[in-house]
Amino acid sequence: MGLKFQPARFALDLSIMPADTASSQAPDNTRRGNSLRLLLDAQRAAFARDPYPTLTARKKHLRELLVALIAKQKDFTKAIDDDFGGRAHAEIMLSEVFVSGASIKHALRHAAEWMRARSAPVDLPLQPARAWVMPQPLGVAGIISPWNYPLFLFMGPLAGALAAGNRAMLKPSEYTPATSALLARLIEDTFAPDHVAVVNGDAAVAREFATLPFDHLLFTGSTAVGREVMRAASENLTPVTLELGGKCPAILAPGGDVSKAARDILYGKLLNAGQTCVAPDYVLVPRANLHEFAGAALAAIDRYFPNAPGNPDYTALIHPRHVERLQSYLEEASARGVEILPAARRPPCGRKFAPALLLDPPGDLRVMREEIFGPVLPLKAYDHLDEALAYVNALPRPLALYLFTRDRRIMERVERNTISGALSVNETLLHCGVESLPFGGVGASGMGHYHGRHGFETFSKMKPVFYRPFTGFSAKLRPPYGKLHERLLKLLMR
Repeated sequence: MGLKFQPARFALDLSIMPADTASSQAPDNTRRGNSLRLLLDAQRAAFARDPYPTLTARKKHLRELLVALIAKQKDFTKAIDDDFGGRAHAEIMLSEVFVSGASIKHALRHAAEWMRARSAPVDLPLQPARAWVMPQPLGVAGIISPWNYPLFLFMGPLAGALAAGNRAMLKPSEYTPATSALLARLIEDTFAPDHVAVVNGDAAVAREFATLPFDHLLFTGSTAVGREVMRAASENLTPVTLELGGKCPAILAPGGDVSKAARDILYGKLLNAGQTCVAPDYVLVPRANLHEFAGAALAAIDRYFPNAPGNPDYTALIHPRHVERLQSYLEEASARGVEILPAARRPPCGRKFAPALLLDPPGDLRVMREEIFGPVLPLKAYDHLDEALAYVNALPRPLALYLFTRDRRIMERVERNTISGALSVNETLLHCGVESLPFGGVGASGMGHYHGRHGFETFSKMKPVFYRPFTGFSAKLRPPYGKLHERLLKLLMR
């Protein structure tokens, strides 16, 4: 249904439907588009009445969001577990609830600093004058969040948008219906809908959402869908931040600690069963260490998730299609004679897919060309570090690159000779939790940044302001031009 008007409030309810029934039961496109536009117009009108919220107001909104999150944390662990068909509550608390709260708390601690005008120097020829940069709210932010971390990737961008003083409309994923419904209730109970609103619905709703003329649109999801979102946003010249994915490599450098690297890489790979945009997608290993690393990786799997996929701490894949897709990777690799280690032979447990290690698969396999997004990990052998770097640089630029070395020279070499959204040395995933670092991709893995101050600036117009108390030296450069103008210009150009 469309907008329901109630005294002093309204709410948008576009029902979530399974993909196979969405085309026949989706609301009429025109009515749906009108409902979304009406909600956007209401937020624009509210922003026009209060275009620069005070620090007190912004911190109040952030605290209210944090209190609501804490109050519903048990509800979120159950909803996410239900949506995945099996995801450990401890993992949800760490990778969804804790990091969401940390994002909001970071914004609360630093909002005052972020809001301050930043002085800018003025060169002598333009004196007397002052200049500064004023962070100004953009207006209404649109946020499209994905299914793989349905709470954190909803709350993180929202914290930045609220700290920057904006209104916000959010579209969570239809693949996590219980979580998306809970998010809608949390927001409706916490904010007026002309301040923050959740729009739930199927892929058709998401497409309509992306066509709205937001002041900024942030999308997290696949590269393929990111292209469609950018195309839709371009019709309104809406600026976009795209947080995508790709194939994130891990490089074990010559002389690196094989056992520690295997433990760290497999932790990053198996969290959320590999359904993480910054999960290691493949590992480049010195040829002499290939089997040693494989053995250490199998030991790490058994250490973290004994008897996976039957282990209750091990996460299920979100949809049967993903099980089929990963199985097709293994079948293609097996047909090409690739060695698949024993962990891969354990039968699935529902949608829980057994971890699989592929030894030195050829680069033309689908598993080496497509983002895996699951617990399948190819181990690719190399003979020289230059060969490993060339392999990484020949592929689209990744969202993250993981390097394992204690050699400072190797670290600097990789840092300078590869381009990625982030470089993390001797760890995986943890850079995402550093709120003071920008998070974002490059090229096919995304554009723009958020987290912490970088999210605040993404949702702000960093407006330059120039102030002159009276006319200065530069007035001598105005017409009519003559000898004095010529001499002064030559003097300035020295």
